[in-house]
Amino acid sequence: MNGDFWSCKHTWKQSATNTKWCLIGCSIGEFGTLAYYSFSGLTADLVMYSNLWYLFAILPLINGLATSVMLETAILMRNQMDFSNALSTAFGMSFISMLMMEISMEVTDLLFTGGQLGMNYYALPLMLLVGFLTPWPYNYWRLKKLGKACH
Repeated sequence: MNGDFWSCKHTWKQSATNTKWCLIGCSIGEFGTLAYYSFSGLTADLVMYSNLWYLFAILPLINGLATSVMLETAILMRNQMDFSNALSTAFGMSFISMLMMEISMEVTDLLFTGGQLGMNYYALPLMLLVGFLTPWPYNYWRLKKLGKACH
């Protein structure tokens, strides 16, 4: 790759749009789960002494991936793609990006809040920023090198 590879403004703009839609989808599931934790009365002590403590840790990530795949599938179907192709496209072209996004958001939340369970409103802007910036270069590379995008 030469120096011009990373300097295409059009590709950066398109990959930012793709990343934005992925972030919206991931945030719906993740933040919804964290809000449920906050409003349901779950406490970190209760979760830590549960036999399923690990599920509480990864459930926001799983829900974020699920809602992102659903949103991207719906967007692709709106653009005249049938369900089967839209679903496989959402998984095939976006899943690595979604996974990078979700893991970075979870780690940011953990580091920023000290591992508190639930919705931490002061952590949301940083989670969104890190969640956007982490997969954006990958989405650019995939679009520029392979000509593949999720939208």
